[in-house]
Amino acid sequence: MQLVVARIGRAHGIKGEVTVEVRTDEPELRLAPGAVLATDPAATGPLTIETGRVHSGRLLLRFEGVRDRTAAEALRNTLLIAEVDPEELPEEEDEYYDHQLMDLDVVTEDGVEVGRITEISHLPSQDLFIVERPDGSEVMIPFVEEIVAEIDLAEQKAVITPPPGLIDDRAEIASSRDSEDES
Repeated sequence: MQLVVARIGRAHGIKGEVTVEVRTDEPELRLAPGAVLATDPAATGPLTIETGRVHSGRLLLRFEGVRDRTAAEALRNTLLIAEVDPEELPEEEDEYYDHQLMDLDVVTEDGVEVGRITEISHLPSQDLFIVERPDGSEVMIPFVEEIVAEIDLAEQKAVITPPPGLIDDRAEIASSRDSEDES
């Protein structure tokens, strides 16, 4: 199975280094020197990582055969793709690869069907499950401990405890003006 692990950014310096936007929780494993990665577009690769280092909070990589700024800049916006065994699990117990979560049934703790995960959106603050409901509409569910109570890969389901208004129209509207009117 192939997973996108990074996107190449702009060239850094004049010796062929590039910045990368990391898209994996395991960059030390997937983006280590010696790793051979497929690319999108495919004609750009495969690329072999020669060196990697962190500079000002950004990961910089240099690939074999890329020796100058011009060659590095030509790689900009290329996706780096790692081959991963579909049975492989992340190192941490409560971590999951996207492919493990796709198509899971989403149910509430009391067994009410919500829908099926069709997409995972990785935002800076948190990840979101995009869930297709039985009627074809979509609902976004934050992948946070307070809402996603359990991921059961054996049963192929995600159990959630949604706050009022997340998956229905039972939102509780509270206003500070209400308490002022009563005084």
